[in-house]
Amino acid sequence: MEKKANNRVHVLVVPYPSQGHINPMLQFSKRLSSKGLKPTFATTIFISQTMKPELLASDIHFDTISDGCDEGGFSEAENVDDYLVRLQAAGSRTLTELIVKYRSSPHPIDCIIYDAFLPWALDVAKRFDIVGAAFFTQACAVDYIYYYAHHGVLSLPVSSSAVPIAIPGLPLLELRDMPSFIYVAGSYPSYFEMVLSQFSNVDKADFILVNTFYKLEQEVVDSMSKVMTPLLLTIGPTIPSMYLDQKLENDKDYDLNLFKLDSTSTHWLTSKTPGSVIYISFGSMANLSINQMEEVARGLNQTGFDFLWVVRSSEMAKVPEGFAEEMGDKALIANWIPQTQVLAHEAVGCFFTHCGWNSTIEALCLGVPMVAMPQWTDQTMDAKLVQDVWKVGVRVEVGEDGIVSRDEIEGCIRQVMEGEEGKAMKENALKWKELAVEAVCEGGSSDKNIDGFVSKIQAQCN
Repeated sequence: MEKKANNRVHVLVVPYPSQGHINPMLQFSKRLSSKGLKPTFATTIFISQTMKPELLASDIHFDTISDGCDEGGFSEAENVDDYLVRLQAAGSRTLTELIVKYRSSPHPIDCIIYDAFLPWALDVAKRFDIVGAAFFTQACAVDYIYYYAHHGVLSLPVSSSAVPIAIPGLPLLELRDMPSFIYVAGSYPSYFEMVLSQFSNVDKADFILVNTFYKLEQEVVDSMSKVMTPLLLTIGPTIPSMYLDQKLENDKDYDLNLFKLDSTSTHWLTSKTPGSVIYISFGSMANLSINQMEEVARGLNQTGFDFLWVVRSSEMAKVPEGFAEEMGDKALIANWIPQTQVLAHEAVGCFFTHCGWNSTIEALCLGVPMVAMPQWTDQTMDAKLVQDVWKVGVRVEVGEDGIVSRDEIEGCIRQVMEGEEGKAMKENALKWKELAVEAVCEGGSSDKNIDGFVSKIQAQCN
């Protein structure tokens, strides 16, 4: 192979086009740049036009592929199935065009790091004999469950009261602990097919990268590594370096946000005493019912604690009328905030969360105990780990009507914020924070894995 210009290996990073997948893959791109690689981050045309990534002060180069919905993004599609069909067709075609474009430049693409939700990207890479690395954005425990389901060896109980589910490397699981696509049979069939398709061709990948760190999921990483080809590498946590090893200059935030940030939150927090504030966010996709929003609001009020509640603009009408005014300075309701900055603030004592993987690992890295109210997809499994494995929080109980009551919410928050049990959760959270920092610092498990990945890529491509 001809030697590269400037001897820098060019990696193309292709995320699934949603906030929770863009964030970790962009952070990993920054880490690769600091290790001497040349990353290009391929957003969709719609996201590029909306977020203007080329304006960012970063070593990352940005380019685009199409998801077939260039004008309106996901909202342009008729439904989930239509969007995923468009994404694969337009994505495969425009990824091919992108590879061809760079082949005639001084920096042809040497490696494609693709979100495992997009297995077709590996097919494109292999047509050009390009190194392919699958990037799994979710917890290794969740990935392993999907692996079992894909291979048809997942034996589920017929009811929630049946014998627990046993999977090597994982604690015994109840049906409600499984990802929602599995325990709610027939729900979101297109998404279920997508998460299982991660394993449709992964054996043809050259590397498997997982956004976790070894000591956090040691047993399941070891178990999954025994059945996966190629070897699984833990490379996380992928949160801004400022909150971990502080080695990446000016790496304080995720940089690309699909929602407009409200910066008033950190100013409001400065007026609060340490550990006194509940921070509430249910992520970028959850849609709570009006009744559930009412129970959340009243439960928060009953605790007597100050709270910062993130409610997306599309959900704001569900907040009880006059509630913000009723709370006064005891509460701040914001549309979207810099979450890592908030979780890192000394005033925050508890994170009331949907337990999406990014939110969960951010809380672990910043030493914040959690109240878990999972909604769907991988969040139920993450909540199980938070409560029963890592012991950094408590999971709410859902009523027979499908609603988490205000009294349940109040009780769980008090359990985390008060008493000896809450103190133990805080101590455990701080322990995981130390181990997360250790993983990414020089010589740590993730740092060594990234170094090994980089050196192998460089050896193959130079």
